[in-house]
Amino acid sequence: MSKSIFYHAGCPVCVSAEHDIVKLIGNDNVTIVNIGEDRNRIPEAQNAGIQSVPALVTPTGNVLHINFGASMNDVIG
Repeated sequence: MSKSIFYHAGCPVCVSAEHDIVKLIGNDNVTIVNIGEDRNRIPEAQNAGIQSVPALVTPTGNVLHINFGASMNDVIG
């Protein structure tokens, strides 16, 4: 993986974190995934080790959970 992936669920906390992440690492260096809208990517997020959103998966596969917004169980419903 050459880019980071930022997973979020579309809540205000997540959207704010998205803007900060893009400012910090640049739009070209991150793929934004709103699993609230693109629910087909929930298994991908879980397999990456995401336990809550917003979270960033680095190019090396490390998961950085950022400011608790919602647990994956809350997102899945």
